[in-house]
Amino acid sequence: MPRPPGGLPVAPSAVPPATGGVFLLGCHGGAGVTSLTCAVPGTLDAHRMWPQAPPGSPAPRVVLVCRSSHAGLTAAQTAIRQWASGAVTGIELLGLAVVADAPGALPKPLKDLHRLIRGGVAESWPIPWAEAWRLGHPPAETMPRQLVAFARALARYTEGTTHA
Repeated sequence: MPRPPGGLPVAPSAVPPATGGVFLLGCHGGAGVTSLTCAVPGTLDAHRMWPQAPPGSPAPRVVLVCRSSHAGLTAAQTAIRQWASGAVTGIELLGLAVVADAPGALPKPLKDLHRLIRGGVAESWPIPWAEAWRLGHPPAETMPRQLVAFARALARYTEGTTHA
């Protein structure tokens, strides 16, 4: 079955993750994957493509990443539908990390959209606005409390791996 319109491409070749980490798959440009991979040990940038594993290898573990804007949330919804439709196979989808696109609480329409979308994944982690990151401070040195919780949740999948 072809991927749904607007879905993410599948990596052209099967390359096993050298570290056995968790892939962070940005659902759109600017999702925050680079900052998250710098901050959370054991995570790998999937470069906006569904990773593939060689035959006989374990399924790649993936966390989708999006911004909390309408465009970001709908991009995540498309990626989740793509995975759920069977258009992408051989993936262990762990959940969705939603990176704040602005400081403060989400407006009600975005809160409602996020609630709807997170029903399609096992876990959803809110990643708050990090003003320090905006100012150029290293993500690993300025981790918001919720990001620490995200890192701990992924640690069970990445223990014994090397930071990529």
